[in-house]
Amino acid sequence: MWESKVDIYNVFELRGRTLCYFGVGAINKIKDIAEELKKKGVSKAIVITDEIAYTVTGAKDVVEEAFRNAGIEWTVFTDITPNPTVEQIDIATDLGKSFGAEVVVGIGGGSPIDSAKSVAILLEYTDKDATELYEQKFVPEKAKPIIAINTTHGTGTEVDRFAVASILEKDYKPALAYDCIYPTYAIDDPALMKTLPYNQTKFTAIDAINHVTEAATTLVASPYSILLAKETIRLISRYLPQALAHPDDLVARYYLLYASAIAGISFDNGLLHFTHALEHPLSALKPDLAHGLGLAILLPAVVKAIYPAVPEVLAEIYEPIVPGLKGIPGEADKVAKGIEKWLFDLGITEKLVDVGFSENDIPKLVELALNTPSLGLLLSQAPIKATEQTIEKIYRESLKPLA
Repeated sequence: MWESKVDIYNVFELRGRTLCYFGVGAINKIKDIAEELKKKGVSKAIVITDEIAYTVTGAKDVVEEAFRNAGIEWTVFTDITPNPTVEQIDIATDLGKSFGAEVVVGIGGGSPIDSAKSVAILLEYTDKDATELYEQKFVPEKAKPIIAINTTHGTGTEVDRFAVASILEKDYKPALAYDCIYPTYAIDDPALMKTLPYNQTKFTAIDAINHVTEAATTLVASPYSILLAKETIRLISRYLPQALAHPDDLVARYYLLYASAIAGISFDNGLLHFTHALEHPLSALKPDLAHGLGLAILLPAVVKAIYPAVPEVLAEIYEPIVPGLKGIPGEADKVAKGIEKWLFDLGITEKLVDVGFSENDIPKLVELALNTPSLGLLLSQAPIKATEQTIEKIYRESLKPLA
């Protein structure tokens, strides 16, 4: 395969709305970024992260040295959890305001970087809070500059305009999509992912699989989003088993990270639909549920539901996982069971009943999918009509294995 000929230590620039430095050793580019910020008059930064992402990955030492050498003061907020809340974002914003932060640095996976994007908006709109932001009570047009240092290979948030947070009192987990929260700079360094735990390695990769499954099949899908989807699934199917067996394999981490980044670009262009719209209620009700696991649980039933509408696309992009598909509507059950088997072979055997949901929860889940702010936009992009009955059927078929 051509991948073996690529020098993974050659840090290249993946250019889009965000300038992303990509490759082993890319973390050292924070030195150049800090110098550039200093030239632009930036003297204070707030770092939004969690303790593990900041210290265990080794990012802390490099970032703090770069800021120190550039003469930039910084403060650190580490109380971001998986499925971050609006309360956490408000506390971080207050810290940023009192410190006088002029730039926001997100270090970690989707939770810290999404939170950093949210803080960057609220530092500009000082009379607003995170609940107002996520309930879409106002439309932001500006944000403080954002630097995203990514430590997982799943979300793609380092190169896109999306962010997610939970409003626990309402069981909401809405999403944002604003041009002002494209990071100015991003760093994708596979070496930061060698310490990613086994399950997070799986679940973040499945997040990327879902991003492209949706982006390739929305009503606004394009040849570009489909092309990126095909390559994402090929790379993940090839390199995920290798990364699970050999966590220190930087080649495997490199291509999983690249797959995640292009998946982020794919859904930045093609948008999302069912799996994300239906997963958000799951992890809103159960914040300890890993986002990627929730997506994995729903994926087979979602593909089964949409396959008759877009069989040619799904047959092509899923060829590495379910080979021999002809791209005809009658294969829906076959491809869904094939995807489920692939997930089971990876050790992802959980279904909704295994993570604490039952038949009795389905009406509440359907209600949240239909009424949570922003999720209606995702559902409107699905290739089939997102009726209450369709949503209910997907949840119901995800309670237990299809096979």
